[in-house]
Amino acid sequence: MAGATNRAIDIFRQHGGVMRSGEAFKAGIHRNVFYRLRKERIIEEMSRGLYRLGRQDELSNPDLVMVAMKVEKGVICLISALNFHEITTQIPHAVDVAISPGIRAAAFDHPPVNYYWFSRASHEAGVEKHKIGGIKVKIYSAEKTLADCFKFRNKIGLDTAVEALNLYRGSRRVDVAGIMKYARICRVAGVMRPYLEAII
Repeated sequence: MAGATNRAIDIFRQHGGVMRSGEAFKAGIHRNVFYRLRKERIIEEMSRGLYRLGRQDELSNPDLVMVAMKVEKGVICLISALNFHEITTQIPHAVDVAISPGIRAAAFDHPPVNYYWFSRASHEAGVEKHKIGGIKVKIYSAEKTLADCFKFRNKIGLDTAVEALNLYRGSRRVDVAGIMKYARICRVAGVMRPYLEAII
């Protein structure tokens, strides 16, 4: 039994400490072993069907990891992406995730999720992959996120978008060409240009 338990724990570790139950079974963890791990709290349920090792260090962004694993074609966007890049004073009360037309919006018990449907071109542009607790999470780059915020300014507030642009300027080298590239994809180049000219 101890051998099977240790092997199951090793399999979890090889997957960054987080797995779906179906993935665990396919990876060779026997159902009885899996249920014993859950009963003994060696693994903990993060969301319906999604588990992580209970004795590992706290994930820095567990909500982002949960959404990334459950919405495989989604990309973290808007306030959640601004928060990840540390260019906002807003505190996310839900995970903002972009999906393209035709992608089903997965239901969550936790965390709360705001879905935004992006055009295919916008959905595929500016995607970065960041490792959080060993899990690859797709998040838009800071420059793409700024363009998205101006695109969705009526939903998140123009003041939030402008604040993010100012914090971006103070925290790193301003990539005007990069921002404008994404602004054109998002069709907000005309809206953003005066704000960019004001900070150059």
